[in-house]
Amino acid sequence: MNYDLTRLLQSWPYQPGQVAAKRFKGRDGQQKIQLRVDLGVLQMNAEGRPDGKRPLGMESWFHVMKARLKEHREAHEGSDEEFEVGPEECGKLQQECIQYHHRYICLFQLEDFAGVELDCERNLKVFEFVALHAPTEEAAWSLLQFIPQLLMMRTRARGTAALKQEHFDDAIMLIGDGIAELERFYTENERVQMMEGSSELASLRDWLSQITSRRPMSEVERLELDLAEAIRSEDYERAARVRDQIKKRQTSGS
Repeated sequence: MNYDLTRLLQSWPYQPGQVAAKRFKGRDGQQKIQLRVDLGVLQMNAEGRPDGKRPLGMESWFHVMKARLKEHREAHEGSDEEFEVGPEECGKLQQECIQYHHRYICLFQLEDFAGVELDCERNLKVFEFVALHAPTEEAAWSLLQFIPQLLMMRTRARGTAALKQEHFDDAIMLIGDGIAELERFYTENERVQMMEGSSELASLRDWLSQITSRRPMSEVERLELDLAEAIRSEDYERAARVRDQIKKRQTSGS
């Protein structure tokens, strides 16, 4: 077996600041994803835990922790009291979430927006689980601090998927929802002061501004501009015709 990756790396140059990813079927028949980094290539499974490992025979450490919580509830009459996700478990969950983070970054580049959302939702559930069961706020924040980046990526995936379909109004609504979700996160976690310096919020607000300014006008909006121009020029006959057209469009729902 030849372990030298020189030929592969030479045929796939690293581009600083760019996410370069490939998707292919591995020898085991499973879909794989490769990410080009400055010192080589990262490879991960496209489904399940990215590194393909099964901690204690389960799909992920998150599944292990959920199983432990279930056992705890069964032994304590359904109560979560005294169940904790300790520092060691937090570390394992954090490392696992980083793997999923790398994958959804690649999936976004590959325009698998459903896959991005799936991995983002998965990590979000982990963060919420730790927030409920971590022994201290500091331990909880060790994972919660990644939520803004996750929410931004999920919003990017949803918004870009809508734009690919030329659903500009849907994209604007989804981005607005993402911004509101980020603002709620900072407020609910009593970190309002972090909003001003949030690169995630700044990025989404700038993106929303760009899309709003580039959004094609609907037929009704164009007619409304035409109506305003007709009234401004005192062409009332034309204004009446345009007003009738607007009413017909609004009645038909187009």
